[in-house]
Amino acid sequence: MGKKSKRRTKSTNKAEANASSVNPTSANATSEAPAIEETTGKSATSIPKNAPESKENDPAITVTSTSVPPQSVPGVPASLLPQAVEVNLHLFNLSQQNLVKALCSIPTNQAHIFSSWSEPATTDDAKRKLVEQLERIDKAYPSGLVGYIKNARDLLEKSQKGVNPLEGWKPEVPQGENFEIGTEEFDDFEKVGLQEMGKCGFVLVAGGLGERLGYGGIKLGLPIELATEMTYLQYYIETILAIQNRYANPGVKLPLCIMVSNDTNTGTIQLLEENDYFGMDRDQFVIVQQGDGVPALKDNSANIAMDKKNPSMIEAKPHGHGDIHALLYSNNVALNWCKKRLEWVIFFQDTNGLAFHTLPLALGVSKRRDLIMNSIAVPRKGKQAIGGIAKLVNKDGEERTINVEYNQLDPLLRASGFPDGDVDDPKTGHSPFPGNINQLLFKLKPYAEALLRTKGAMPEFVNPKYADESKTAFKKPTRLECMMQDFPNILSGDAAKHVGFTSIASELCFSPVKNATEDGVALQMNGTAPGVAATGEADQYAAIRKIMRSIGCIVEDAAEETFNGISVIPGPEIVVRPSFAVCPAEYKCRFPEPSKIKISKRSSLVISGNVVIESLDLDGALVIECEEGASGTISGLVVNNKGWEKIAENSNDSPEYVRIRGYKIKKEETKEIVFKKDGSVSGYTPHVSFEQVPVLPTISTSPDTPKSKKYEDDNNLASPSLKQALAIDSDISHERNLNLHEPRTPEAAVKQAECCVIS
Repeated sequence: MGKKSKRRTKSTNKAEANASSVNPTSANATSEAPAIEETTGKSATSIPKNAPESKENDPAITVTSTSVPPQSVPGVPASLLPQAVEVNLHLFNLSQQNLVKALCSIPTNQAHIFSSWSEPATTDDAKRKLVEQLERIDKAYPSGLVGYIKNARDLLEKSQKGVNPLEGWKPEVPQGENFEIGTEEFDDFEKVGLQEMGKCGFVLVAGGLGERLGYGGIKLGLPIELATEMTYLQYYIETILAIQNRYANPGVKLPLCIMVSNDTNTGTIQLLEENDYFGMDRDQFVIVQQGDGVPALKDNSANIAMDKKNPSMIEAKPHGHGDIHALLYSNNVALNWCKKRLEWVIFFQDTNGLAFHTLPLALGVSKRRDLIMNSIAVPRKGKQAIGGIAKLVNKDGEERTINVEYNQLDPLLRASGFPDGDVDDPKTGHSPFPGNINQLLFKLKPYAEALLRTKGAMPEFVNPKYADESKTAFKKPTRLECMMQDFPNILSGDAAKHVGFTSIASELCFSPVKNATEDGVALQMNGTAPGVAATGEADQYAAIRKIMRSIGCIVEDAAEETFNGISVIPGPEIVVRPSFAVCPAEYKCRFPEPSKIKISKRSSLVISGNVVIESLDLDGALVIECEEGASGTISGLVVNNKGWEKIAENSNDSPEYVRIRGYKIKKEETKEIVFKKDGSVSGYTPHVSFEQVPVLPTISTSPDTPKSKKYEDDNNLASPSLKQALAIDSDISHERNLNLHEPRTPEAAVKQAECCVIS
């Protein structure tokens, strides 16, 4: 158990115990309309009592001229504007003028952001750029910049007062399932989930660059491992295509939505185009883009901070990956997927190569337990520094199953009648509150209904770093944030009871690559998973070895080695391409006699395509490839050669993805076998005819009967709002080709809500 606990990683969530939250739709102020209207909404804690109802968008005013004379706005007398602002209003259209006035007005009080306009050095071009930046952010935030400031002041006041966002909620053990691979229970749930695999849409949250890792490109372009140098994006796409080919109904294409940022948009598109989309049809892609972020705030009054590098612009910071829900709403992604009769939405992140091993297992749990939201989780030790999934219940009987940060969970338990706090269950050796890793599964129709009701806006939190105990000044500007795993907070009534988890050892489902090597060294010394490229690669190989052993294959482990201060088990390097297998159930079909599979500790094995391996004794390096349309069987094969070796490499002449690992693979000798679709085979003499080659079993599409009462009949029932939305043809992909280089952004979606389908 001790070894496993070291592999746990800290949650990426930053909310602390003093961080309250509101829903950004609670202040529905519009900045584009001639009249600045601000409706007062109840500020919500991190567990809102009722999810907000969506409101129709206010009509936008279209002004073609960029030189409109200043016009008065009710409630914002022009005479109260700073003179430098008033004399420059003619530079902007009416909508922009109204935004500037709204920001200067009481109680928003943000006139300071225009103070440089009184300086002769500030050009008209700089003024226009500032207002354009403000306009983009205003349109992207559900209640506009006026609403953002209002929400921020509310949250900052609560934070300064030390308000507990979980006050009034009592923690209980959440519903879910805990698994170990190789058990009958694991196999049973996985079998149920396999029937659902061909009904999924996939959402890849990929807004990050690799700079923190010492890698100059986007993280999706980083090779998962050096044996094949396959990138994360290629691996994900190949996995989705393999699922589609084996489990979807004929003619059904499983879609992939990628959330990019301003930083990763160009690199993501370039990577796709240069590699012909890795075999996926262009019309399967949906690209949604986060905007400029949200304003940084310099004090408890929520005054917007200016950019130190460019004082004529405001400082903007990321709003958080919770924006993905609003983007799926504003771009009609969820609605369009409902029309395609998909049933599940799978969320995963950019550098976790283990994300799909347990997908059918989790789908099986969602199906049997009738879950609207299911979090793939990992066992955690009591008080371990990773967020725990807990069910919270209040005095009114309302419940929420959500991620609770570890520094909130222990005191919450102690205050709720659990004197020992967050401790391990003696029966399992782990906390009853499993660790959150932000791999999420949603039932599509209830998910789409929630987006229609809330516009996808997630509750926000603030986490200022105070300069001292008085909490009157910040060490650096803060901002409001939101997280995608907080989705249960917008569910209410019976729907809130259909949230649970699927827990499995982290070595099978979670090994993110997110840290620089020097940071990883310090983490590893403290017993925490380092999360660097070298461990990400080692864990990729280790997961395959664990799956193979679970079905009875004989696979040794290499001795531990250290590169750049990071200790890893370097092999055997086993790469299983998705065209060969994507989950443990498929391994059983590919290795029908597992006891006859022997792989030594110094070996390397790469397998792709429709091949079955009946018996193999490997001591060296072997690459088996089945071309598309071909199939083959390996039987009685013995390989003994010099193989491959990892050697230290830190030369500046090496690629970045090699330097950040501290090693390269020297391929001394390799046996290669290729099954070609013309029927020929190179490197091996088959022992059976091609007609006798077994293939993966056809998965029945008959529905599994859930053990619990169904929340809804997915094929027939939907809320009136969803039925109405589905009756409107929002999928415009047949009308025109959308420019791949202009992915949908939240501000663009305000003008014309449509789905960015690459076609």
